[in-house]
Amino acid sequence: MSLQHPRLKALMFALLCAAPLLGSVLVWQRGETLLPLAAYAVVSVMAFFLYWSDKRKAQSEGRRIPENILHAVELAGGWPGALIAQQVFRHKTRKVSYQVLFWVIVLLHQVFWLDQLFLGGTLLSVL
Repeated sequence: MSLQHPRLKALMFALLCAAPLLGSVLVWQRGETLLPLAAYAVVSVMAFFLYWSDKRKAQSEGRRIPENILHAVELAGGWPGALIAQQVFRHKTRKVSYQVLFWVIVLLHQVFWLDQLFLGGTLLSVL
């Protein structure tokens, strides 16, 4: 499998990961917790392997992993691993309803971390 436009996709991935990574590192450096940083890493690896498994099951007509499980893992911080897996395995990239919810999850993470970094969490405290 060859990845199409790898440089552009790597740049977009880096940009999407910048706020969550920076925010997680700053939380850790303030001595609060390592949890966000660790969660992104661990849950992303889990998401990657869930996508791999689901792709294999789709090819062999086995019992698939429910989409709500994949989305829950993405929401828990696994969206970076899911995004990589989507590209590597070419899985879940064409189903529009799936992609819409996936990108809403990514957007939620972006809004949360941008709020934390630039507004001190004030935007989300109003909600």
